[in-house]
Amino acid sequence: MTIPPPLQLVRSTQFWFSDGNVVLVSKPHMGFKVHRGQLARHSDVFNTLFGVPQPPDQPLIDGCPFVELHDNPLDLAYFLKALYDGMYFSGPRAGDFPVIAGVLRLSTKYFVEHLRQQCLQRLHHDWPATLAEWDKREEIATTADGQYSPRVYYPHPTLIIQLSMELDIPSIAPAAFYDLARYGPTKVLAGISAIQPASDQEPQIRMSPSTQDLLVRTFCGRESGQRYIADFLARELEDRPLSKACANRDITLGTIGHADSGRLGVNDCYASFYYILLNILRAIGGIAVGRDADPVFTLKQMRDMLSWTNFSDGSEDGNMCGLKMCGACREEFEKCVGRAREKAWQSIPSWFDVSENWRGVRVEGMPVAW
Repeated sequence: MTIPPPLQLVRSTQFWFSDGNVVLVSKPHMGFKVHRGQLARHSDVFNTLFGVPQPPDQPLIDGCPFVELHDNPLDLAYFLKALYDGMYFSGPRAGDFPVIAGVLRLSTKYFVEHLRQQCLQRLHHDWPATLAEWDKREEIATTADGQYSPRVYYPHPTLIIQLSMELDIPSIAPAAFYDLARYGPTKVLAGISAIQPASDQEPQIRMSPSTQDLLVRTFCGRESGQRYIADFLARELEDRPLSKACANRDITLGTIGHADSGRLGVNDCYASFYYILLNILRAIGGIAVGRDADPVFTLKQMRDMLSWTNFSDGSEDGNMCGLKMCGACREEFEKCVGRAREKAWQSIPSWFDVSENWRGVRVEGMPVAW
């Protein structure tokens, strides 16, 4: 007994070739009249499928045999366009995500390896595993005047977390969790809840165990990052010793200007460490640009403060100046911050507990640093 063609078939306006010889039918019923040879050439799944003998009384659509697929019609359209025209992107854009996700789903399902690798490379470019690549990513999302707009260039991290679970791509999950944790708690909750929305019969406030797990991972990771910065401040900035080669060691300036400093005879290097500590405790980076839970960025700001020239010189005129730290102390502190940034980045998978709960995957030609 043959299966009749689906009723009320909607023809794709983009993929209905007059010389096509097979119709792909997605769910719901949208038809794509394409070429068997094009599909079989790139996909072992379609090559095997088309090699199966068909009954002589098989029903036809527009004179062609048809194959019913349980794929989203948008995913199928993106997949076919990639097969026929290739995939080209002018640069990072958040709006590219539906195309990348759709092509990745079907190239994985139908074993089209070159498209799968292209999608994975793009995901690893936008959600990297190395600190150097992450810094480049953040630079792209920051305008010349310092405005940080990641959602213009990169999709919301909850979409990446969902895709990493759906297709088992653990290598993009740590960066996505880290990005999500930089939102405030209310926005984190809203984002995680959107991954698995409640059913119509279930109150919106209730979450499935898997959604609760993701929420716990995000908040625990956020807290771990904050604790990491607090420990760094206590260990490396509070009462930080001077370099043995400090040029200001024998120059004292009196007090730093704050009773809590604990130093009665200080020099420019001690004062500089204090002002860096003070600005970080005031959350100058997080409050100003909305990145208060971003330890990698906070550490970068500590390093950048060494070249800032907008510190008050304490005069009545309110003149601005830079930190008067000597070269030896500056060099040692820069190296200390660099090591701390790298350690923080390498700690992200453990902060969010994704190092063991997602199975590993390696993409050809892509560095995997986690």
